[in-house]
Amino acid sequence: MSGEETLRYTRDGLTHEALVGGPPGGPVVLLLHGFPQDGTAWDRVSPALHAAGLRTLAPHQRGYAEGARPRRVAAYRMERLVEDALGLLDHVGADRAHVAGHDWGGAVAWALAAWHPERVATLTVASTPHPRALAWAVRHADQARRSWYIAGFQVPVLPELVMARALRRGALVRTGLPAADARRYAARLGTRAALRGPVGWYRAAARPGGRPVGRVPVPTTLVWGSGDPFLGRAAAERTARAVTGPYRFVELDAGHWLPERRPTELAQEVLLRCGAAPDPAAGAG
Repeated sequence: MSGEETLRYTRDGLTHEALVGGPPGGPVVLLLHGFPQDGTAWDRVSPALHAAGLRTLAPHQRGYAEGARPRRVAAYRMERLVEDALGLLDHVGADRAHVAGHDWGGAVAWALAAWHPERVATLTVASTPHPRALAWAVRHADQARRSWYIAGFQVPVLPELVMARALRRGALVRTGLPAADARRYAARLGTRAALRGPVGWYRAAARPGGRPVGRVPVPTTLVWGSGDPFLGRAAAERTARAVTGPYRFVELDAGHWLPERRPTELAQEVLLRCGAAPDPAAGAG
């Protein structure tokens, strides 16, 4: 995207990449993508943030950047993913940042804000409920049906083969993703080898012993699409119980791919949460 540069840096033997844009001295916004996206998922959101004076960091997360694809499943535990986010902030000298995440990036954002609230100024999550709310919905609502595919990712080798073929054939378009974005993500992840890392996120999450994600004390907004086929209403509405700081829930008439399909509304919510946009309710009444 015009005005953005690719930052590359080495940490723990991996070469990480992030798209960096906006005023160099502006407050930092960390933008975390999901599966099977990359940092370009935020390309339609970032311009509004830059125009408001914010500096954006959109990493290609672990498993997605070519130089950061460890083979061991344990390398994709949530603890490692959060460490990557902190490492990027440390690399650019940011003590704190506004954080936004979508899909799996939302899961990383929730953990980052719960475990390291001193590093998170505000939190905006697109689509992804808090992990506690999601776990509750799997047991008590229809989330187990929506998440059926996660069990399939635990099988060795086959998920990478099937997913690579699906990506190359444009399967994501049928879930509502714009065709241009689907082609771009397929170009990065359309092989078995490239998918080993991203699928590793699912495998690592299914292993026991992970650190629990507790309540989040920072100011938080959840933006959720009522037509999301993967993440249902029960978990989205229950997320309020997992936030102790100021909380805002925004429901859009939309599907799952909010950064690509609803960037204007998502950018506005990030700006509102960051305090960089006027509250539309401020003059109401």
